[in-house]
Amino acid sequence: MITRRNFVKFVGSAAAVAAVPSCPSAQGPLFNAPTAPAIIQKRKIKVGLLWSLTGHLAVIEKPSRDVALFWIDEINRNGGVAGAEIEPVIIDTRSDLKACRAGILRIMLQEGALATFGGYISASRRAVMPLVTQHKSLFYYSTCYEGRECWQHIICTGPIANQHTFDLIPYMAANHGKRAYFVGSNYVWAREINRNAKRWLFDADGELVGERYVPLGSGEFEDVFADIKRQAPDWIFSTLVSDSDIYFRLKYVLAGLTPDRFPTASLTTSELEIKTIGSEYGHGHILCAPYFQSLDNPTNKVFVEKFLSSQFGKSGVTHYNMEETYLAFLYFKKAIEAVVEHEGFEALSPENVRRYSAGLELTDAESPEGRVQIDPSNFNSWLKPKIGRFNAGGQIDVLWERKENIAPLPYMIYPERGVCRPDGLHLTNGSVVKAAS
Repeated sequence: MITRRNFVKFVGSAAAVAAVPSCPSAQGPLFNAPTAPAIIQKRKIKVGLLWSLTGHLAVIEKPSRDVALFWIDEINRNGGVAGAEIEPVIIDTRSDLKACRAGILRIMLQEGALATFGGYISASRRAVMPLVTQHKSLFYYSTCYEGRECWQHIICTGPIANQHTFDLIPYMAANHGKRAYFVGSNYVWAREINRNAKRWLFDADGELVGERYVPLGSGEFEDVFADIKRQAPDWIFSTLVSDSDIYFRLKYVLAGLTPDRFPTASLTTSELEIKTIGSEYGHGHILCAPYFQSLDNPTNKVFVEKFLSSQFGKSGVTHYNMEETYLAFLYFKKAIEAVVEHEGFEALSPENVRRYSAGLELTDAESPEGRVQIDPSNFNSWLKPKIGRFNAGGQIDVLWERKENIAPLPYMIYPERGVCRPDGLHLTNGSVVKAAS
């Protein structure tokens, strides 16, 4: 078991490694793959954009599509990537897992895209990854998630459990009290995160006084708030997402709860949700993420100003998921340029792009959140967790941040499972499992 006491030793081992550069899959292709790779026709590179533009997930996913189009427009106006124009294939997944699966198949097999960017909830990632793996494509997943996965056709640019929950839980226990109440959306993200959170709450000598889950998109919280009042926790840990998160914030106020008595700590309530419902619904609550719009550095200031003043900046704010999407495209560009430099344009393939992504770094001058790196073993990101509190203006004031970037450890609380490496999950018995979850 990995505890806070041996975490430093565990990260040290991961750093040494880094120095060395639930849906069934389809039974067969639903479409015929293009006879000539579409990714290199007429010096164009096709990319899939797979986000919900309608439905209960659109409030959080559509702005990520917008920042993707912002990057594509900017890069094409400046000559493209390796001399090639980026051509987006936009799919509205309609907050529906069947539409996710149909969309990724179209992107890969009809359009011949080099890579796909998309998803927000873990259920959508898990819906498409068996298909991406089957067809040896490449998927960029750009938001926080729970970890406990080792897939060979994915690159993740957001934080996993040991890069958010690990720091947030003891911070809340130390600063707000030992008694916590967990409320989340009823699917793999919230339940797996809470397994981690319980471990670290226990390590902090804390107590879990209640735990509730609601269906994705649900707005029914009357019983939850009644139970919170009965249990009287010191703080609430929320793993609610999208519309459910917004309903929760609205009904929290209607139920008479206040952040001075029941502060919430979240991994998903961003500047975007708070702008949608009003800054008064966020004021005093806490978020843990590697990026806030308010980060005071030159790169972020340029990113925020250019995006919000562009035709794509209708969201009115930036937030962690949008910024992590932006990072994914910066990595993608660097990987393409490396493939072309070393092997030529005709060598561009999903597998080569991923291979050349191992260990890629974005500097302080490139990344709005500061220096980040793709781990060469598990293809998650090295980054710096930050904890902040919403102010009266709907922005986030930084309360705490790690001094250094930390390694992504997708199996931190499951060391018996093995170690994720580029070719699969290496089990303790010496065998290797591909596409492990």
